[in-house]
Amino acid sequence: MKKNPFSYLLWIFCLFFSGSLVYAQEPVQKKITIENLFLLVVENNPSLSVSKTDVKVAEQAVKVSKDMRLPDVNFNASALYIGDGTILDKDFSNATKVELPHFGNTFSIEATQLIWKGNVVRNTIQIKSLQEDLATLSYLSNEQNVKLLALGYYLDLYKLQNQASVYRENIELAEQRIRNINRFYDQGMVTRNDVIRGELQISNLNLALQVIENNMQILNRQLTVALGLPEETQIIADDSVSSEHPEILLLERYQNDAQNHPSVLRTQKAVEIFETSEKITKTERMPALVAFAGNTLQRPITTTSPVLDMYSHGWNVGLSLNFNIGSLYKTSKKIQLNNYETERAKAQAKEVEQMVGIGINTAYVKYNEAITQNKTIEKNRELADENYRIMESKYNNQLAILLDMIDASNAKLDAELQHTNSEINIVFAYYRLLKESGKL
Repeated sequence: MKKNPFSYLLWIFCLFFSGSLVYAQEPVQKKITIENLFLLVVENNPSLSVSKTDVKVAEQAVKVSKDMRLPDVNFNASALYIGDGTILDKDFSNATKVELPHFGNTFSIEATQLIWKGNVVRNTIQIKSLQEDLATLSYLSNEQNVKLLALGYYLDLYKLQNQASVYRENIELAEQRIRNINRFYDQGMVTRNDVIRGELQISNLNLALQVIENNMQILNRQLTVALGLPEETQIIADDSVSSEHPEILLLERYQNDAQNHPSVLRTQKAVEIFETSEKITKTERMPALVAFAGNTLQRPITTTSPVLDMYSHGWNVGLSLNFNIGSLYKTSKKIQLNNYETERAKAQAKEVEQMVGIGINTAYVKYNEAITQNKTIEKNRELADENYRIMESKYNNQLAILLDMIDASNAKLDAELQHTNSEINIVFAYYRLLKESGKL
């Protein structure tokens, strides 16, 4: 049966297209340092994008509020049709028709300017400026939180990458060991039970490695979203991270930095906003002095008899003084409300300052704890490695049983994993201390 040439072309096209899809979905490795991580967070993080927009909104609100210092100017132009008039006696008799010009129009321009009302304009602008500062501080506070969150993902991913490397090394050792066991078994030096235990250990190690690799995929996806990177990006942590043991300053230095922490400054700005709001509320008891001016051009002139089909022009300028008498008995309750809000804001500011101090102290203690744990775990790893070498030599010389060898292998694996994690915990503890002091 003869094949259609078109079918060959279709098969070639399908193979080429499917290959292109596979190639397009291949992961792209990207090595990222902690410095690059923070830069990507600031540039691309979705949560920070919202905070950046809030800052822009607050900046624009300040510009809008400053326009209150400018006069209001209104222009009006109107055209109308005027019907003929009718004149009647007192008893509504003897109706007489009066012809009037049928077309009328008016042009007018009016301007008003608030001269004084207890500095209400200046205080309103000040509130908007404080709200702009508040939005900026909120952004800085969110930036600190998001940076630490992304760093947590990054270091957890680095832990898993190191754990995967440790498991692969131990799998290689276990496979080498099972080859020796099989050789001993062929020589009748060990039982089948030893072979089964060795194979079971390899199976468990491979299963644990699979779980680690799955968790790496999950963390990698979370991190790419946080950094605004393409989904197919495979992030590789910088190997120098675990070797960094940055030195910290005295605790008092970090506690002094608490005064400039974004969260502390934000609560202080909130107090200033409520205090300024109280000033604005008090202006309700004050009169408003307004300057006004107007210019009008109107046709026809209806104030004369007969009506003249001509334009009349007039202008005016003056001052207006307005006072809301109701404010004398209404404003006091509003002022009391402002006082309560200010007291609450001051209490919150004090509480936040205390919590920041507690956070700094906790982070400082945890950093020193991480250093101490690392030194202990480093010693444990050296002992576990030495114990493994001894047990391996004894087992190869038939001076120890397989269970002792497996126990030594598991202890070595556990010590290596703990050491890897302890190195990374130092880095995270250091950056957490920076975050708690507002310097991240």
